[in-house]
Amino acid sequence: MPPRAKKHARPAPVRRSMPVKPDPGPLLLASGLEAEQVAAILEPYGIRSVAEADANIQVMAGDPHTRRQLSQILAPLLESVARTADPDQALNHWERLLASGVNRSALLEYLRTSPRMLDLLCTIFGNSDSLAFTLVRDPMLIYWLAEEEVLSRKPTRIGMEQALHRNLANLVSTELKLDVLRRFRRREMLRIGVRDLLRLADVPETTACLSDLASVLIHAAYEVADAELKPQYGVPMHQDRSGRWVETGFTVIGMGKLGGHELNYSSDVDLIYVYESHEGATQHGSTTGNGETPPVQTLTNEEYFEILARRLTRALADPTHEGHVFRVDLRLRAEGSVGQLARSLDDYAKYYRTRGQVWERLALLKAWPVAGSLALGRRFVRMVKPFILTVQCERRLDRRGATAVIESVKSVKDMIDEKLAGRGHERRNVKLGVGGIREIEFLVQTIQVLAGAHLPGLLDRSTLGALERFRRYGLLSARQQAELSAAYLFLRDVEHKLQMVHDLQTHALPGTDEELERCAIRVGFDEEDRGAALACFLSRYVRYTDYVHAAFRSLFHAPASSPLLRRTLRAVAAGTSRGRSEPS
Repeated sequence: MPPRAKKHARPAPVRRSMPVKPDPGPLLLASGLEAEQVAAILEPYGIRSVAEADANIQVMAGDPHTRRQLSQILAPLLESVARTADPDQALNHWERLLASGVNRSALLEYLRTSPRMLDLLCTIFGNSDSLAFTLVRDPMLIYWLAEEEVLSRKPTRIGMEQALHRNLANLVSTELKLDVLRRFRRREMLRIGVRDLLRLADVPETTACLSDLASVLIHAAYEVADAELKPQYGVPMHQDRSGRWVETGFTVIGMGKLGGHELNYSSDVDLIYVYESHEGATQHGSTTGNGETPPVQTLTNEEYFEILARRLTRALADPTHEGHVFRVDLRLRAEGSVGQLARSLDDYAKYYRTRGQVWERLALLKAWPVAGSLALGRRFVRMVKPFILTVQCERRLDRRGATAVIESVKSVKDMIDEKLAGRGHERRNVKLGVGGIREIEFLVQTIQVLAGAHLPGLLDRSTLGALERFRRYGLLSARQQAELSAAYLFLRDVEHKLQMVHDLQTHALPGTDEELERCAIRVGFDEEDRGAALACFLSRYVRYTDYVHAAFRSLFHAPASSPLLRRTLRAVAAGTSRGRSEPS
């Protein structure tokens, strides 16, 4: 694994004789420096565009007073940016910050007395454009980051829920509430991203925090949308089994990495909207002052929840001057991109019973309620489990039946490979490419679908959790589980560092050595020699992707001789004969 386990902001200093970098003070305090003199000062700090960097520093300086203030911190500032992925871009962001209307003198004085925060800002500015723009947009977040426990403690779901509730408490306007959600997302993404950059959080913590943040925001957006609709249309109601009229529940099911509690920085959120019953309609229980029922439009439950689903999707995905909350992907719902946005529990049961496909079984392994009625969400998860495991649920698992499922999954991966090859990305795409994250996920999910009916102890929504369960059942050796887990963590870390640069949903490694070097530095290969950092990064990448692809090919290209499939069949047979599902 790359050197990510250290719990401090920077690796220990290198204990070898290092050349002393030049004093940058003359850039601000001397006049008439020649271009060669400026280059001699800045190039040792890793600056590539010397003239542009000098221009950044001159704009940062401002008036004579703040120029003297900046000169007092310029040396440590340049030392810090030299350790980042992109020192030139760091100075661009420093210029933007100091020219953004912030009280320049007060901020420079604060940074003079707080070298920790100076180094922190350099780390952000030189590694993540998206996090840098968050601070430029709202410089007061600098002081928030400095507060005790903001970075020193892992964010928790309950803490985020409480903070968001306080921010929403006195607001009435729907638009104001939704803008609070957008600002809250930016702030918490900043906290999570900084902890990641400083090696204060590992990959599992980062993905869990991102997933918790998404769940909190989706639930808040649901409450805002639902509260706006009920006064207009009434409360959706249906009769329960005893004939009583009860409010009809609604749940948001997280799929993909959100459902697995493994979300990325720039992931879409894959969602399914489910309501309790398509029978019934909205009812309005309040009355006017004269006892008359106020005029209200009545809708069937189907109509109400379709409107709610559309409102919720827009609340999350529509951008305003504050940005958006999350991009929403609803293509994993019944009928994909052409079906209704929301369906009842019974409708979904019928759909999966009659029309569900193998790839949907794999997708539903990660299904989990993230907003709305969690009780209804858990009913949905229980309802789909027989569909997920139907492949082998009613008969003994044999190699022939298993091979048919494996071939079906392989056909999906073959289509992905064909598209990537057309773009020349088959070796560069961290997620979908050869030996990438998706190959680990397909391997894990296929075995779970095949054996989960007989060995439910194999089922785990998280990829790392499933690999550990495979080891306990003897499907993988300790070494195989450790290697696949290490590969998964490394690839997810690389994916995060690609996405946190511009907050874009990208999975492809850069195409130039210069950008690859920067990626290597972000991931943690921070040797003084950037060429060596790149070589180490590529060596690690090739080793892990080769290992993953070999494991993938063993199952999907040669199932007849696959040790993993052989062990799975043996474990199923042993578990079935003993009548139990836990490993001995």
